[in-house]
Amino acid sequence: MSIFKIHNTLGNKKEEFIPIDKDHIRIYACGPTVYNYAHIGNARMAVVCDLLVRFMRSIYPKVTYVSNITDIDDKIINASLETNTPIKELTTKYEKIYNQDMGELGVLKPDIQPRATDHIKEMISLIDQLIKQNNAYVSDNHVLFNVSSYKNYGLLSGRNKEDQIAGSRVEVADYKNNSGDFVLWKPSSEDQPGWDSPWGKGRPGWHIECSAMSEKTLSLPFDIHGGGLDLTFPHHENEIAQSCAAHKFDDPQDYAKYWIHNGFVTMDGEKMSKSLGNIFLVNDLLKKYPGETLRLSLISSHYRQPLNWNSKIIEQAQKNLDRIYRILKDNENISIDENIHVPDNVVDALSDDLNTSKAMFEINLIADKLSKSNNKKKSALKGELVSSGKILGLFQQSPSEWLKYGKTNNNIDSNFIEELILKRNKAREVKNFQEADKIRDELTNINIEIEDTIDGTIWRSKN
Repeated sequence: MSIFKIHNTLGNKKEEFIPIDKDHIRIYACGPTVYNYAHIGNARMAVVCDLLVRFMRSIYPKVTYVSNITDIDDKIINASLETNTPIKELTTKYEKIYNQDMGELGVLKPDIQPRATDHIKEMISLIDQLIKQNNAYVSDNHVLFNVSSYKNYGLLSGRNKEDQIAGSRVEVADYKNNSGDFVLWKPSSEDQPGWDSPWGKGRPGWHIECSAMSEKTLSLPFDIHGGGLDLTFPHHENEIAQSCAAHKFDDPQDYAKYWIHNGFVTMDGEKMSKSLGNIFLVNDLLKKYPGETLRLSLISSHYRQPLNWNSKIIEQAQKNLDRIYRILKDNENISIDENIHVPDNVVDALSDDLNTSKAMFEINLIADKLSKSNNKKKSALKGELVSSGKILGLFQQSPSEWLKYGKTNNNIDSNFIEELILKRNKAREVKNFQEADKIRDELTNINIEIEDTIDGTIWRSKN
């Protein structure tokens, strides 16, 4: 078996993955803040973590995957006020939409999906522990973590203390001892959601949420912590500091052993942002493209690299999937050899820090072999293709359903399409290619794609 190597942000190098317990792998990833629709950048993180989990489950007997729901946050409060929607109604709505959208992308629901509001007790307990150990202090009804109290603060992001403070996105306030100190608990006004605590009615800071939920659901240490590159600092850095300080850990690996971060999704080299108006919502994209197409687009380049989002990358993914599904369609009657596993070349590619580009290259070679093979090899090759696709979350649909042969989404009578195809075939028989091309163009204009095969002409809607 190939040695699985993963790029660990903690140390900034590719390392051999050595599980804490080879019989039970535990993974945590920061989930969505549910106040709006998820964008394609959010989706990349979810798909990358899903790919990691799928691959790990092909190696180890048990994998527990936890990804949280942040359902209390200042952004949520603001969205609630702006839309005049109760917070619970708002967060329930967008949590449901998020899970539906991710499901369309082939993202398996986490084994555990804890909500922040269900773990306030654990957060208060953790904060209280930090205060008692002089890692945190109360000031002006706020509780703040004392960054200087944890000596290894900065190991994850690789910043020195001055850079950390300068780069902190936390507002400098009078109640802070140091500008880099961050909020663990903040007061709530009468019109804001809040919970009783030893420090008055309030709500948790963002960072403490993940520390409390990861410890509660997985215990410490756990194997892998994942998230987007933008979470490295300050969020993940702060997670490490408060969790390690609370338990008197010096080594950040006593909290989580490996840290993986996916690169940004960009457009024309610019990071997606609301201010630039270049945000693509998953819900909108799903109205135009199949979820599997978007998934392949998101894993078409290495997860750590920036992904430049454009129509070309989507079109290429669609063509690749159509090609492989056509090959599977041609071999629809071939039974799969149940003893066939994922081929070594695909496993080797994914074992190299989830190299999906190399994995897809190997998968396309298998598809080519299947399309050209004799009957004796078809069963094994089809098994290799389907099993490889399963790890990547691809090729799991019925080929006929994917290709939608004989179906239209345009409210156009199928009989009308069949009549046009019959006329075209008759024109071709008498070598009236001008008329045949005219009919093909007519079909194209109503978004109908045709394909001439040895068994006759087949068609499908392009919508």
